Parts: sequence; structure tokens; C-alpha cells
Amino acid sequence: MKIPMPPPRFDLNHIDNQVFHKLWALRSTTVKGKYLHWDKLRHLSAPNELSSEQWWLIIKLSRKTIYKQLPFNDKNNNPFVLATTDDILHKLHSIDRSTGNAIQSPISVLNTPMKNTYLVQSLINESITSSQLEGASTTRKVAKEMLRTKRKPRDSSEKMIFNNYQAMQFVREIKDETLTVDMILELHRILTTDTLDDPNTSGKIRLTDDIQVWDNQDQVLHTPPNANELKERLTRLCKFANETSDKGEFFIHPIIRAILLHFMLAYDHPFVDGNGRTARALFYWSMAHQGYSLMEYISISEIIKRAPSQYARAYLYTETDENDVTYFVIHQLDVILEAIDTLYKYIEEQSREIIETEQLLHTSQTLLNKLNYRQIALIRHALKHMNMHYKIEGHRQSHNVTYDTARTDLLNLATLGLLLKQRTGKAFTFIAPADLKKRIEHIT
Repeated sequence: MKIPMPPPRFDLNHIDNQVFHKLWALRSTTVKGKYLHWDKLRHLSAPNELSSEQWWLIIKLSRKTIYKQLPFNDKNNNPFVLATTDDILHKLHSIDRSTGNAIQSPISVLNTPMKNTYLVQSLINESITSSQLEGASTTRKVAKEMLRTKRKPRDSSEKMIFNNYQAMQFVREIKDETLTVDMILELHRILTTDTLDDPNTSGKIRLTDDIQVWDNQDQVLHTPPNANELKERLTRLCKFANETSDKGEFFIHPIIRAILLHFMLAYDHPFVDGNGRTARALFYWSMAHQGYSLMEYISISEIIKRAPSQYARAYLYTETDENDVTYFVIHQLDVILEAIDTLYKYIEEQSREIIETEQLLHTSQTLLNKLNYRQIALIRHALKHMNMHYKIEGHRQSHNVTYDTARTDLLNLATLGLLLKQRTGKAFTFIAPADLKKRIEHIT
């Protein structure tokens, strides 16, 4: 990855007053609504016959007037800053509307069983894609099968995904607790168990300063703070995480607070490996801790994975422009909005398929009345995957129900002739028959 060109530095004493007044008349923090880094702005045509450097100067001065100094420093003890632009406020408002209890929330139209199904699906997606961002190579299909059937991981990639799934469950369990350094260490331990070159580093702060972030061309992108600072930096991070939005020197929106936790954990790189996964899991903890329950149903890693270079560049923009974390905040707000939109589309598609399946089942009103949501969902899946094998544990995991409930669901479908029951060892396997649609149409 190409490291962004650092912005030029200026000495205002060498700027003519007339030129300065001309520049100040054009003051703005953005270019056509976009918060651009110098690396992009320098390729654009500057307005009013200005040079690119002069244009950047006035933009940078405008940003400095609204910068807020954050309670974090870089490895050289320089503070990070944030500019809360109108664009950021607009994105925050959109997310608040989508993730609150308002009628606009897609989850508000779902019943409890459907919520459980979508929650499991989201946790699985986040576990897979967050691990794939860090190098896990297992396919989505195989990974889903492993998680839903509780099969033991076969290799390090599957173990990463399994650990990530356990970590997301852990985040849900501790969402109402005060964050501590020990909790972050436990989160890292869960994420990295049996996946590190040195197992003794799992759940422990690194002790050496030989850790750097490299790209795939062996270029150093980031050198984190020294190891002897990390315990104090994590303590400070926890203090920030536990603050409420109505305390502190200035207001920090809860979503921005969660994003900043994500950024700083990854920036500090307190662990030998697994920092990215821990940072993203910490973001989910913060969102849940602050009452954003809908965030459990979306996967930010799934969106990041579509353009991982933009994710890395958001960090680099911050580091190369005087610790202006605004770049990373805007990127993550866009990720969240896209993830919410993906959820909306997924629910619309699933709702449409449920209606189509129910219409097919209406050929037998007796049959329709006998099936619950979980069974209808399985029939919908089976109609598209003939000869698919279903197991009780997989059905249980998919819908977050008890083993007995899952067993009853599948046995009833087998009794109705909609699944074929087959003993495999000591357990039953249920198979979708190739003529499932005809079987449905012939039940009276």
C-alpha cells in the first residue's frame, strides 16, 4: 500500500496579508462535502487561481478552529484531535434513527424467534469476516457449518473463526459491566487461543518493541508505542470507555466513543497479534454498553472486507495529518451506515422469501398452521438446497433455541414427510427430499 503523502507545513509569517484575506474568504473544512486528505486534494484543481498548497492551508486552518483535543496521545505524546463536521453530524443522526427504538428500525417489525435467527446470523458473519481480515482462509460455507454444528475446528483458520464467535458471545455477556484492562486481556485470550506462534502471549500485553504493522510489500505502515507504556495506555482507554456522554470536558457522541476505542486499541497494538480482532470486538462492546442494541445484528467486518485498503488508509490519513482522527471516524460511520443498509436489504429479502414459502404452504392450511417460524425458515432453505442435510444441533444454533425445541422441530417435519430421517451413528440426520415442493402440494 502506498503511504499517503504528508501535508505541507506552513509559516503564516510568510503569507502576504492580501493573499491571506483572499484565502480566508474561501475557508471550509471540506471539499464538496468531503473531508479530504492532502494526498487527494493535491491532485484537484484549486479555486480562484490558488496553489494547491494555499488551498490546503486555508482548509487546515478552518479545521483547526473546530478541532477538539481527545484524551489520547500518540507514541510521541502528541494529542489526537477530532473535527465534528456537519457531515459527521448528519451520519450520526442517520445511525441514531436506524438503531434506536423508532419505527424505522427493521428489527422492530420482527418477532422474537426471528430476532434470534438474525442475531445468530450476524454473529456468525462478523466472526467469519473479522477473522478473514486477519488471514483466515476458510470458506464461509465451511465456517458456518462448523459453528452451527459445534464441530471442532480442523485448522488455525477455523480456530480463529471459532474463537471470534466465542468472543462475540463474551462481549454480549459483559455489555453491562464496567470495562477493565483484565476484561480486554480476557477478550484477547478468547480471540487468540491456540492460534498464536507463542501460546504464552495469548491474553497478555506484549513485552517487546519489535512489533510493527506491515503491508504485503514488506513496507512498514505503523510503529506502535513502546511496550512499557501499554498498561497505562490501556488503563486510560478503559477510563474513556466507561465515561458517559454527559461527562468530560466536551460532549462525545456514543458512536464516536465506540469508534475511538476501536481506533486507539488498534493504534496502540498492545498484543503480539490479534489487535484488529480485539479492536473490532471492543467496538461492539462499547455500542452494546451504550444501548445500541441493533448493532448486534450488523457486521462491520463484512463491510470492511469489501474494501480493506480504505480501512488501512483511514488509519494512515490520521497518522500523516497531525493525528486528525476525523478521517477514521468518517470511514467507520460510512461502514456502519452500509452495514445497516445491508441488514435492511437482507431482512427484506428474507421477508419476501418467507411470504413466498407461506403462499406455497397455503395449499394446505392444515400444514401451514402446524409449522412455526423456524420450520418455515428451514423449508424455505430446503426448497433451494435439495438433498441438504440438517442436524438437530445445527438447527438449534441457527435459531438460538434449546436442543429439545430443535429436535421437536425436525422430528415433526419428518413425521409430515417434509424431511427424510436417517440415523448417522448415534444421531439423526434430516435430509431435504428432491421432491419437497410436490410433497408440500400433496399434503391436505
